[in-house]
Amino acid sequence: MLNVAVVGTGNISAAHLAGYLQFPEQCRVVALCDIVPERAQEKKERFALDADVVSFEQLLARDDVDLVSNCTPPSQHAPLTIALLDAGKNVVVEKPMAPSVADCDAMLAAARRSGAMLSVVAQNRFRDDLARVKEAVDSGLLGSIAHVRVDSAWFRGLPYYDLAWRGTWESEGGGPTLNHAIHHIDLLLWMLGTPRSVTAAMTNAWHDNAEVEDLSVALLQYERTIAALTASVVHHGEEQAFVVQGSDASVAQPWAVRATQTQPNGHPRPGDDPDRVEQLTKLADAHVPLASKGHAGQIGDVLAAVAEGRAPAIDGEAGRRTVEVVTAIYQAAIERRAVDLPIPADSPWYSGEALLERAPRYFTKSRSVDDLGDGTYSYGGSPAPAL
Repeated sequence: MLNVAVVGTGNISAAHLAGYLQFPEQCRVVALCDIVPERAQEKKERFALDADVVSFEQLLARDDVDLVSNCTPPSQHAPLTIALLDAGKNVVVEKPMAPSVADCDAMLAAARRSGAMLSVVAQNRFRDDLARVKEAVDSGLLGSIAHVRVDSAWFRGLPYYDLAWRGTWESEGGGPTLNHAIHHIDLLLWMLGTPRSVTAAMTNAWHDNAEVEDLSVALLQYERTIAALTASVVHHGEEQAFVVQGSDASVAQPWAVRATQTQPNGHPRPGDDPDRVEQLTKLADAHVPLASKGHAGQIGDVLAAVAEGRAPAIDGEAGRRTVEVVTAIYQAAIERRAVDLPIPADSPWYSGEALLERAPRYFTKSRSVDDLGDGTYSYGGSPAPAL
């Protein structure tokens, strides 16, 4: 039985707590920590937990805690995770792993010296629809991949950025490129690997209480593949999309298969290739449904990894790769040029200094509240805990 704690008991902590409660034979929540103790107490009562409300210093000193979920704002991910790892505690940290690549590397170094496990939340890998797309890509049935269209399309109204830590480069680290599209960037890297270079543009279209962007469009260049990524909190309807175009067929989430046939003159023949469509449909039908999905799916894997002494399915290196791509998108948009990967360690973009110094402040943050209350957000129409 593993003893678990949660640091940062805002809205996203509910997804972690609900996930842990799905595994009563493997773990129990023994401690909650928040700079506002009343918020931790509310989560304790809401989830009927037999857990202590403690300070961060008290949590570090406890030797009965095996695993900690770090659900604090992005600016606190690195310092708190490093302290937890150095105290010998395994950590699963919310996305984004950290605001800079340098912070990510400091977290990885802490995991290596402590021997503790580090996992970064990327819960959308634990979705059956996206797992089917991944299996189709891995099967080779699509042929050579030419293009991927990724729409990380969200809608957030003006009050969203009234929350005190949101909407500034210093505290949030960025806008939807970092804090929303990171899900889709992780999926893209999971399926295709790291791109060679990035070009991008960004703006703040109408969120007048945020320094950060509310929309970006990036092109990720692979050897012979281009991925087009839209990161947005200005899209009505939140119509998410992940579409992979291969030489022999395409697949998409929401699930769809197309396999255009070619006429002798090179133009498309009416109707899809029935054999190719059948093969991909059979592959999708053969997918074994995940036992647990979303945060619960990743938490189940993390619990098993700690118990078995193995690496988690999504480790710190995976979290670092997504942050590096996000950093390249920001650099490319701000410098208005293509940025090659990897980002060298002597670059001010690696350290995060260049982003803080050169990022546009689209608007001055003038409204600030400590709590917006609980609510819901939707991912492709499915309710989930608020971000």
